[in-house]
Amino acid sequence: MPIRLPLVLAWACALGLLACSAPAAAPAPQRETMIPASAPKFAPENDAHPPVLLSGEFESPQPVPGRLNTAGAEDSPFITPDGGTLYFFFTPDLNIPPEKQLLDGVTGIYAARWEGGAWGQPQRVLLQDAGQQALDGCEFVSGETMWFCSLRSGFNGIHWFTAADRQGKWQAWKLADFDPAYQVGELHFTADGDGVYFHSQRPGGKGGLDIWFSQRQDGAWQEPVNVAAVNTPAGEGWPALSPDGNELWFTRSYGIWRSQNVNGAWQAPAQIVASLAGEPSVDAQGNLYFVHHYLSGDKIIEADIYVAYRK
Repeated sequence: MPIRLPLVLAWACALGLLACSAPAAAPAPQRETMIPASAPKFAPENDAHPPVLLSGEFESPQPVPGRLNTAGAEDSPFITPDGGTLYFFFTPDLNIPPEKQLLDGVTGIYAARWEGGAWGQPQRVLLQDAGQQALDGCEFVSGETMWFCSLRSGFNGIHWFTAADRQGKWQAWKLADFDPAYQVGELHFTADGDGVYFHSQRPGGKGGLDIWFSQRQDGAWQEPVNVAAVNTPAGEGWPALSPDGNELWFTRSYGIWRSQNVNGAWQAPAQIVASLAGEPSVDAQGNLYFVHHYLSGDKIIEADIYVAYRK
């Protein structure tokens, strides 16, 4: 089974949707109400393929505490540097056809706040006008700006957008200024906002997905450069920088890897977590958040957000 694209991208590609719209809907349902009653809820004690920690720097991985994980699929985590907000992608049932997920009223980006030692009730992040369709994911947040990928009304195919945080609400979304020729996949910006790491199958790589870097100069993104030190024919994706910029995390072969920056150069990476773990995100304390998938046979049937706390 190949490295899985984020759910939002895989569904959009499968659908081949163009511009779409729908009439105004009733108030959105809560995400738990859309999860089938028969959906299994996995826990570490009944997980046949738990994540395996390969580094002594971290505590054993565990599901994040609180009200975030459900019997649905929680995916694509992004932790803010201060560790106070956890963004993720959710869909209630992986067996529902993509066109129904687009219309179910709950699939999309969510945010949970750290409250009293656990994650509180997640809230949907709405990034589209009322009555207009959007399937949003791939979220990355820096300060008052969110980047996200979306299949939405008025656009053909998947595009990258930005939104602005105005008085605690994400709004003023607009098309991001990436050249389509760069084929930007899931991304992570440097702290100054003038560099971006992303995965892509663009020509010139080592095979499959590779991690690339582009620098913004005079307001324009420059031709991407292959991050050769971390790429292999096996495929690498879902890059994430540590807040200090000294660690480059990514997914390879169902596991999580890390490269460290020494004297301005990325070093050969080491695997940190194995077994159905991916899409890492790291806070300023060095705590590692990631998605863990549960299998039945060779089929993914559920996904949860896990954390490995730095010792």
